[in-house]
Parts: sequence; C-alpha cells; structure tokens
Amino acid sequence: MMTPMRYVVLVLFVVLGLHFILTLSHPAYGNATSLSRITQGWQSSSSLFDDSRQVPDSYRSPAPKPDISRKANATIVMLARNSDLKGIRKSMKQMEDRFNKRFQYPYTFLNEEPFSDVFKESVTALTDAPVEFGLIPHDHWYQPAWIDETRASAARKAMEENKVIYGGTSPRYRNMCRFNSGFFYRHPLVEKYRYYWRVEPDVTFFCDLDYDPFLYMQDHGKVYGFTIALPEYAETIPTLWDTVKEFIKENPELVPKDNAMPFLSDDNGETYNRCHFWSNFEIADADFWRSEAYSKFFDKLDSAGGFYYERWGDAPVHSIGAALLAPRDKLHFFHDIGYRHEPFERCPLSDEYKQGKCWCGHEENFDYHWYSCLPKYDQMFG
Repeated sequence: MMTPMRYVVLVLFVVLGLHFILTLSHPAYGNATSLSRITQGWQSSSSLFDDSRQVPDSYRSPAPKPDISRKANATIVMLARNSDLKGIRKSMKQMEDRFNKRFQYPYTFLNEEPFSDVFKESVTALTDAPVEFGLIPHDHWYQPAWIDETRASAARKAMEENKVIYGGTSPRYRNMCRFNSGFFYRHPLVEKYRYYWRVEPDVTFFCDLDYDPFLYMQDHGKVYGFTIALPEYAETIPTLWDTVKEFIKENPELVPKDNAMPFLSDDNGETYNRCHFWSNFEIADADFWRSEAYSKFFDKLDSAGGFYYERWGDAPVHSIGAALLAPRDKLHFFHDIGYRHEPFERCPLSDEYKQGKCWCGHEENFDYHWYSCLPKYDQMFG
C-alpha cells in the first residue's frame, strides 16, 4: 500500500518525464520553457513599471472644469420631507453626475418641518456646491383660516369616493400645490435668485448636460422651460378655467396678444383643453412669478379657494400663468434633456441622444404619445 508521499514522488517523476520528452520532440516548447526565457520574462515584466510607462499626469489629475466665470443667478430647488431622503439621494446624485458636478449651482431645500441632521449630512455629502436648508413660513404652507373646512373636507370625501387621483388626499397635498403655485419663490432663501431648476425626489436624468440651461434661459429671454406636456384630469379642476376667464376679463391689459393661448385652448379661450406643462420639472425665471401680472393671477385663483374646494395642482396653474401672461416665444422645450418622473419619460432623439450619452429608450418616449400635448405646443411655431 502506497503512502501519500510516494504518490507525490510518482506524480513528480511523471511530470518531469513528460517535460523531458516534449523538450526533445518539440523545440518550440523547449524554448518557451527554458530558464533563460523565464528570467527574461521577469525582466520584461518589471519594465512595465519604469518611468517611461507611467500613467501621464494629465490622467491622474481631475478632468478640467468648464469655464464657470459666467454663471446665472440661479439655484436648484428641492421641496422635500425628511422621509424623502432615499428619493432625494437618487435625484441629487444624478443631477450631480449629469450636470452640477461641472457647474456647481447651489441647492435650496425647503420643508414645512425642520430637516434632520441625518438628512442634511446625507445630501451635503453628495455635492461640493453650496447647500441651504429652509423652513417654510406657516402662512405660506398651511390651509388659510378663511377656507371653509367643512366644504373642503366634503370635497375631498366626494373625490375619494369617485376615485379622483389625489382627490381624497389630506390637506397637505393641497398645501403643497398652493405653495408651489404662489409662494416658494417668495421664500427668503429663494428670493435672492433669478432662476431656478425644480427637482423632485425619485426622478431620473438620462443624459449628460454639457451646457448651462440657466444661461440659455437668461441669454434668450426665456421665462419657462419644460420637458413633458400632457392633459390635466378634468375632475380636479372643474371651475379653474372659469376663474381664469374672469381674470382675463378683469385684466385684459396683462394678457399679451402673442401668448400661448393655442396651447391651452382649441377655441380661442372659450374652453380649456387641459394641456399643461408637467411642473415636476421646471427651469424658470422666478421674477416672472414675482411680476405684477402673475401676482394678480395667483391672487385671483387663490381667493377662489380651488386649491382646497377642488384639487387645483401647481402644474395647470403655472402652465396657464406662463402660457397666458408671457409671449409664446418666451417658453422653451428642453428637447435635449432626458427625464423621467413616474410614469412618463422623454428621451432626446438623433444627435442629441449621442451627444448626451443618454441611456433612455426611445420606445418609452412620451413626446408624441397620443396623450402628449407636445404637438399642440409645436403647432404654435409652425
């Protein structure tokens, strides 16, 4: 019976025997396995690390930053709760990777409650840009005392029974819509800025953005930029357009003739076709919201109570305000920005897709989906 050591010795003799036979019968094998060839390989491998083969310093250095000597007076605005942290991380990380790591615009976070230390530490770790955290004033957020809560709660209950989207939600959702419609740009942390980019939790940015959209807005005199346009749910705004028409009748001098009414109405303003810009993405001129025209417009809508007695969203309010009170050439479709907010997304086409290194799929592009209002926007410009 053989011991383990004898097995080892036997295997070694077999291997050496095969090596000897192959060396004699195959010269190429002998040359490849010779001691001199092996030592030569060691020497050549060490040469891979000599000074002449080192990674160039330009590769070691950070990528050159774009020229940011010229920047707009702008901020990235994020309305969030502490519980939104996971979704905020997702949105903010993509914003940094796709745009702001190069341009370093400040972030402004707003909340009706104080942000936690965990929230603050988590988001500031994602950027080198300045970050500010603001508490929303009570009167800017909570339901006004003059709202008839009995009527408002009855309206919410009826919408819930009729399964109107977000219709039966608590007053908080309506507070948010009212705040976004008429107050966020008045916040002390925001009012020092001219332009803003609204970003929400859990959104996706698909493409690199190698230019400054704030400067584009500034240089071209734009007041409102969007990516997705679609109809609002009729059940949420039954009297909104009636209130808008009252405003037009009372303030005809504030409504320019070359506005974007064809985007809003198919019969020259008699009825509302419900088209609006999806305001979860906005790049806009906050001074437009601060103007006399929009201030009067918002006050008219706010006094009607539709934010609480119905479910007027900030998307149709902002959209109607911009399309009604600004010349149509002051609006801008950001066709080179790939973006998704559930359940819709848009994806740049052709060269813009390649230039932006986009990773969205055209099969889900909402631009010319049957439900999209983008064709109505396009028709205004021929």
